[in-house]
Amino acid sequence: MFFLASVRRQAEFRAGMRASMPVAPGIAAWGLMTGVAMVKSGMSVIEGVAMTVLVYAGSSQLAAIPLLIAGAPAWVVWATGFCVNLRFVVFSLHLRSYLMHMPRWRRLVNGFLTADLSYALFTSRFPKPADDAPARAAQEAYLAGNYSVTWIAWTGASLLGVALGNWIPPAWGLGYAGVLCLVGILCSLANTPLRILAALIAGAAAVAAYALPLKLNIVAAIAVAVLACFWLEGRLPPPQQRERAA
Repeated sequence: MFFLASVRRQAEFRAGMRASMPVAPGIAAWGLMTGVAMVKSGMSVIEGVAMTVLVYAGSSQLAAIPLLIAGAPAWVVWATGFCVNLRFVVFSLHLRSYLMHMPRWRRLVNGFLTADLSYALFTSRFPKPADDAPARAAQEAYLAGNYSVTWIAWTGASLLGVALGNWIPPAWGLGYAGVLCLVGILCSLANTPLRILAALIAGAAAVAAYALPLKLNIVAAIAVAVLACFWLEGRLPPPQQRERAA
């Protein structure tokens, strides 16, 4: 909602932008690499621009590109994108309590623009939804500040990659730069034993299920990590009791 003046005027909007600035270069590198990949795979400039603006999901774009070029049936392309993006179902379930007070169109816009890193930064800053209207507005402004930076970095760099796709050599290692950015965010957010364990379980499950088709190893890794952490969290003492025991 960064296009609304009432949101941009909030101090939390600027705070959200500042929080996203350090990851913007990595997101831009990932977007640039995706734009280049679309053009080099044989897509036209119009198709690359349309996918950049309408899809806004790098992992599913990279998974769908070879299927589109190979002439795969539409249901295969849709199923692949659905499987790769299943993590956003988890994100939306978590954000539901933060956004349900908004009109539907605002929930849809916030949901579309919220990506992995903006979700991670937002939930790290606000572990619980606010109870009153001013605090809710501040939370929405922070989220909008987060995804305004990530959306501009991703979309601008991806469009640049589409425009310059035939001139940018793959040897630049743009994909590697994007991966390093994601690893850095992961390490900064793994600040509790349970989160570290979830990351280790997800990584091990993704490697173990690597042979699954349609990148279903990612879905399997998410499911295994979530179920394992739910099971463990139910057997741990409440936070207050852990603090008193410590």
